[in-house]
Amino acid sequence: MSSRDFVRSLPGGSLPGVRRLNNMHLDPLLLLTLLVVIAFGLVVLYSALGKDLAVLDGQIIRMVFAIGIMVVAAQFEPGVYLRWTPVLYAVGLVLLVAVLLVGVVVKGSQRWLEVPGLPRFQPSEIMRIAVPLMVAWYLNDRPLPPSLFNLAVSLLIIVVPAALIAKQPDLGTGILVGAAGLAVIVLAGLQWRLIALAAVAAAAALPGLWFVMRDYQRDRVLTLFDPERDPLGAGWNIIQSTTAIGSGGVFGKGLFEGTQSHLDFGRMSAAPALRYTARAR
Repeated sequence: MSSRDFVRSLPGGSLPGVRRLNNMHLDPLLLLTLLVVIAFGLVVLYSALGKDLAVLDGQIIRMVFAIGIMVVAAQFEPGVYLRWTPVLYAVGLVLLVAVLLVGVVVKGSQRWLEVPGLPRFQPSEIMRIAVPLMVAWYLNDRPLPPSLFNLAVSLLIIVVPAALIAKQPDLGTGILVGAAGLAVIVLAGLQWRLIALAAVAAAAALPGLWFVMRDYQRDRVLTLFDPERDPLGAGWNIIQSTTAIGSGGVFGKGLFEGTQSHLDFGRMSAAPALRYTARAR
């Protein structure tokens, strides 16, 4: 893709503000949608925090920082990302291996790296971007929809980092990284017949996942279906969420009026609380 194609692919507009955004390589509609979602999330967070501005200020700072990164990233032509994607992917793989060898253990998981002069970080976060970029890089100059060979190579690009992440263990991030890479394959024009076959195979293999899961992962699944088995521990959030839905109904109690988020758990009487405590013991 040339520089001219990069400019031509942007939406047109006659308003000065729209033209300015186009010159910055930003899609006005996409940017507006993003800002609306962010604003809505901040309002809901403000309500859930009981109007605590301290936490909200920190979240706003992170949002502004993220938007700034987005604006800067939009100024680079796609060819720049195409050239640097293999480097980013290779560095990410090396860092994932380093995590397994010399990573920092936090709460039983070895997911972090400490590099002198840098804050502690998780290399798995790099792969959230690197994996879909790498799949797109590989399929970029190959016939679409991908052949079985190219599909196998693409899956290998996805599976290797996802498996390294799951071994930390961080099954959630591993699944997200895998899903991001698979989304690129689907958008590359993968036949619906193959998608259906893959879905059936995944569903058939799902029960086998139980035997390779760790104890805490099995416990999360069991708690999801039976939160009462640990009401004051792993099941606490599920129970409170269920109570909040039952208390607020379909439309909720209204903005800033929620009781569960303000530690007023439906004004639960002393008797149920004592039963919960006794059961937990």
